[in-house]
Amino acid sequence: MPKVKVYNMKGEAVGQMTLSDDVFGCEYNEPLIHQVIVAYNNNQRQGTKSALLRSEVRGHAKKPWRQKGTGRARQGSTKSAQWKGGGIIFAPKPRDFSEKINKKMKTMAFKSAMSAKLAEKEVVILDELTLTSPKTKLFKEVMDNFKVGHKNVLFVVKDKDESLMRASNNIENVDLTYADLLNTYDVVSNTKLYVTKDAIKKIEEAYK
Repeated sequence: MPKVKVYNMKGEAVGQMTLSDDVFGCEYNEPLIHQVIVAYNNNQRQGTKSALLRSEVRGHAKKPWRQKGTGRARQGSTKSAQWKGGGIIFAPKPRDFSEKINKKMKTMAFKSAMSAKLAEKEVVILDELTLTSPKTKLFKEVMDNFKVGHKNVLFVVKDKDESLMRASNNIENVDLTYADLLNTYDVVSNTKLYVTKDAIKKIEEAYK
């Protein structure tokens, strides 16, 4: 079982925590992680874009001028794609982009991503993450203590916390989520994860 240091909000090591091998000691499976993330991104797509085909454009199909003798290029209809207001060739139409990924695959991809993140020392465990008031300045002080800089980072807490959410909302490259909502995409798309001890325990219980 991997052991990691636990830090307070000042960036000081205050203890150690033993993590579960079931979640943080899994083999890295890049193809599975890729498959799950592609499916996740596809499931976020609305698929509502639409344009008109030649047959759907308003107007008539009358030939605009005779075939020969005008000196102009031959035209069969003003609804053709080269005309202003004409139809679109291979026009996009509403479609469903969603993909199904079974629960076991999602679980294994998450565990694999978390294990890789820990192995690369990109998971920082916090003993707690609380603010006296929902001030961005206070949240930035915590970030400065860990020298976050301009990297994309994700803070993970156990449960919904309005103060933390409001304090972190206006900070660029910083996201805040809850243990229940953490997924493979969140893990992979952020450079570093700052996770509270309570959130770690909740994640381990969920992925036993």
